[in-house]
Amino acid sequence: MNIQQQKIAIIGGGPGGLTLARLLQLKGADVKVYERDINKDVRIQGGALDLHTESGLAALAKADLMDEFKASYRPGAELVRVVDQEAKIYSDQHIEGRRENFGDKEHRPEIDRGPLREILLHSLQPDTIVWDSHILAVSPIQDQWKIVLANGDTAIVDLVIGADGSNSKIRHYVTDIKPLWVGITMLEGAIKDAAKTAPVIHQLLKGGKIFAYGNEKTLIVSSKGDGSFGFALSFKSEEHWAKNSGIDFKDHKQVLAWFKKEFAEWSNVWWELFESEDTLFIPRPQYCMPLDQKWEAKPNITLLGDAAHWMPPFAGEGVNMAMLDALQLSEALTDPSFTDTRTAIAHYEKQMFARFAKIGRDTMFNTKWMHQPGALKTMLNMFSDNKLKQAVFVARYLVSVTVVPFMQKMIGRPASI
Repeated sequence: MNIQQQKIAIIGGGPGGLTLARLLQLKGADVKVYERDINKDVRIQGGALDLHTESGLAALAKADLMDEFKASYRPGAELVRVVDQEAKIYSDQHIEGRRENFGDKEHRPEIDRGPLREILLHSLQPDTIVWDSHILAVSPIQDQWKIVLANGDTAIVDLVIGADGSNSKIRHYVTDIKPLWVGITMLEGAIKDAAKTAPVIHQLLKGGKIFAYGNEKTLIVSSKGDGSFGFALSFKSEEHWAKNSGIDFKDHKQVLAWFKKEFAEWSNVWWELFESEDTLFIPRPQYCMPLDQKWEAKPNITLLGDAAHWMPPFAGEGVNMAMLDALQLSEALTDPSFTDTRTAIAHYEKQMFARFAKIGRDTMFNTKWMHQPGALKTMLNMFSDNKLKQAVFVARYLVSVTVVPFMQKMIGRPASI
């Protein structure tokens, strides 16, 4: 198999797609990335990402981008304060002296999405990114694919890789498996100029992260290097809560009124999250692909990242899974022992299915306990070094007797999105 002779289209310019493009170009492949954004500056990138040694960082190392990463990451941004709904601190990594270094298995350095994207974009050959690419259709033509864009442009390619996220337009060309509703909605927001807009929470955040638990609800706050921070409330809800709530999420006063009612047990400290009219709120119902998903490998199309294995974000694995997908797919496609792309794709997808089955179980376990009574105690137990092994054992056991049966029960009940 000579991948250098094929034209490759990566649909989606997130961390997974850009990492794959970089790795394939290092192998001499002809790659284009089709990204819906008009340009790299049109959209403010999301919050901070923690990259893991065995996945995200491994992919960057293979892409020869670790020096750029070390120049851009934010030391200390990974440090966590665990609090209750009254903002009382129960665990504080800022004073507990927790520090890992590059190469340590548990090291999870933080980098903002914007700088990570810049690193990856600058590593690519000129004109790799085809901006403003809204995909209308991807049609098979013998052994190739025809890509049709909303602006009327078309392209003929040999291999299509869907890296276009949870609402992937490429997924249905690969599989008819649907994501499953998990019973949780997240409400995301971002605070600009946090020192002035939300001074109490800014001080509590201390440039790191806050995990707050209370009354079967969770709040995660993450700092950003530009002085802003992002946050996400998560809570049990019905699937179409956002639509049926009647809330105008562009109106911060309506969102604050909702919070005061539904989070009545939470301190008014948290009201700062909703008091700025500049805050944009985005409700995100949470879904997960079936943990036992599999499909027959296709000869010239596959998926990576959320397009392949959409799951809730409660294990911090999304971007890391996508970047490891990119690493393993690039290695499979450039492995001379594989005689054709179908064999290479099948090898990659077998690894990906196995990883998702494991990490998906861990994610669903976290999703469950983070929205149950006693979540704060569970989190503190997991932060205790002398209880870590016990917590892992208990987590795996609870997953096997609660989450796995739940997911098995849910198979056949696709998300109505």
